[in-house]
Amino acid sequence: MSSTSTTTSAAEAVLRGDVKGLKRLLPFLGPAFIAAVAYIDPGNFATNIAAGSTYGYQLLWVIAFSNLMAVLIQSMSAKLGIATGRNLPEVARDRFSKKTSIFLWIQSELVIIATDLAEFIGAALGLHLIFGIGMVPSAVITALASFAVLEMQRRGYRAFETTISAMVLMVVLAFALQTFFAHPDWTEVGHGIAVPSFEGTDSIILAAGILGATVMPHAIYLHSALTNKRVVGRTEKEKKQIFRFEFIDIVLAMIIAGAINMSMLVIAAALFFDRDMRIDDLTVMFNELGSTLGPFTAILFGFGLLIAGLSSSSVGTMSGDVVMQGFIRKSINLYLRRAITMIPPLAIILSGVNATKALVASQVVLSFGIAFALVPLIMFTSNREIMGGLKNHRMTTAAAWVISFIVILLNAYLIVDTFL
Repeated sequence: MSSTSTTTSAAEAVLRGDVKGLKRLLPFLGPAFIAAVAYIDPGNFATNIAAGSTYGYQLLWVIAFSNLMAVLIQSMSAKLGIATGRNLPEVARDRFSKKTSIFLWIQSELVIIATDLAEFIGAALGLHLIFGIGMVPSAVITALASFAVLEMQRRGYRAFETTISAMVLMVVLAFALQTFFAHPDWTEVGHGIAVPSFEGTDSIILAAGILGATVMPHAIYLHSALTNKRVVGRTEKEKKQIFRFEFIDIVLAMIIAGAINMSMLVIAAALFFDRDMRIDDLTVMFNELGSTLGPFTAILFGFGLLIAGLSSSSVGTMSGDVVMQGFIRKSINLYLRRAITMIPPLAIILSGVNATKALVASQVVLSFGIAFALVPLIMFTSNREIMGGLKNHRMTTAAAWVISFIVILLNAYLIVDTFL
């Protein structure tokens, strides 16, 4: 029996009430962990580290708020898939004109390429930092490794979910150990999470960078595809029950993603804030960790960067397939897609551009795609004709529009600030 049919049978047993206790969750765990990988991609590393080294623990609350936003947004995407049996691009194709669908497909592909650029370069940089080999050989090894991860998807979504979840766990362990070795002030950590505050204009700009980079367009598209046919509810009651279980999956995954992002900031704050060292380059961070806490801690950082890059890159490739199939009813071989998306990061690495600067630049390109994923998602999940009994509550819709406005405004500001 395939992993798909096994999971479906287990889920059906839960829906019938044949399974009790925590075991009821197991068939529904997985989709959110794949989507959550987008929230720990290498593009977030530099921003979190710069925030910690410059302002100490002060901006931890921004990451906490970002994660609350992510829970709401990803839950709407998952809910859309459960309610309709289709993913967000498919619903958009049915609701919008052909020209609009083609435009949405083109911009989403460009955003995914920009996202993949950050993830691929991050993984290659991780290899370079750990083993001291050149960036070009590191890029070649990263390419081969990403194909190996992608092979898990061909073997079924359950195998892919297990692989990605295991990689996320590796990143968690790597940063948990670094946090332990850094000996942070836990009282200050708690204060930074609980008490929102800023310190001058620059801290607001940095907070905008953290918030703006949180919502990832490809994660919004992908999550609806991960839930639309995984467990199919035959009635409104079953669909609501499935969503309740998937919501728990989302909360767990986002807590883990948030903890990883917070740990980056906490480590930088504990080690560099009191020394007045602003760290905004990942190579500098690696070297400073080595000189401050020893080579093992530096290797843990490089390892976390490598695994985060590999896992998020594979998820980006999966997202590209979803948007092409959804918006224009076309699909290409995943390995061919992976090879095509490798061309821009390989070209940048060969050109000798600073890896951290390339990561930051990719986040600006990514900012363009936020509105085109977020606005349709809110429109569709607020429509009873589309969603049935899973239509957004009025408070959910109101909160989603406020968050959408904040995120779009912040990303627009970051674009203007970058170019002007």
